[in-house]
Amino acid sequence: MDTVRENFFTPVNSINKILAALPTSAYGRLKTYLKQVPLSLGQVLYEPKDPIEYAYFPHQAMVSLVSIVENGATTEIGLVGNQGMVGLPILWGGTSSLNRAIVQVAGSAQRIRADIIKDEFSRGGELQKLLLLYTQALFTHTAQTAACNRQHTIEKRLARWLLSARDCTLSNDLLLTQEFIATMLGTGRSGVTIAAVTLQRAGMIRYSRGKITIIDGENLEDAACECYRVVKNEFQRLFEVERGLS
Repeated sequence: MDTVRENFFTPVNSINKILAALPTSAYGRLKTYLKQVPLSLGQVLYEPKDPIEYAYFPHQAMVSLVSIVENGATTEIGLVGNQGMVGLPILWGGTSSLNRAIVQVAGSAQRIRADIIKDEFSRGGELQKLLLLYTQALFTHTAQTAACNRQHTIEKRLARWLLSARDCTLSNDLLLTQEFIATMLGTGRSGVTIAAVTLQRAGMIRYSRGKITIIDGENLEDAACECYRVVKNEFQRLFEVERGLS
């Protein structure tokens, strides 16, 4: 098959992994409409109940999908990096979401109008298969996050979250404050501070104001709860299945 495919978990810095996995013909149809745009820290890509006008395929940016309750508190329910797409409700026919999509690590993305990506998805073929598999993988991530937030210690959750952020951005250097991480984990800042100090003393991370560097990813994986491996393995399994069907 004529394709620009890469292994789904091979680092691809210049293009989103879903786009990289498309056959040349399918990517060629999209390429005319794709526009590379910068994503800045704190940029909101869509708000709850607002029509979603664009889909985004991040490169090395990281976008959080967050749930907002009546008092304004937010909790992260999903992460999207260069392995996925922001704006899946476009494909489901709902046109909007109850969640907010906000950029948490700046970078770039390929942007495409909602009507165009929906039309291309409706054609069937490789893009549809990839996005349906990604939808299943993201659902697994969301469900596992819910269980993780209820069952595991802050230290294990922090290790899991940092590893997920690394995978999204393809970088061990994460420009993140402890206050922000606490908000995403739905917990208090003091708990995150204690957990970060524990991981730093163990030589797994280095923390300075506004920046966390992963310096021992192998041991950090050992310190994380099983949720990190469950989600990563499911992404791997699903996209191995896709390659087998192609």
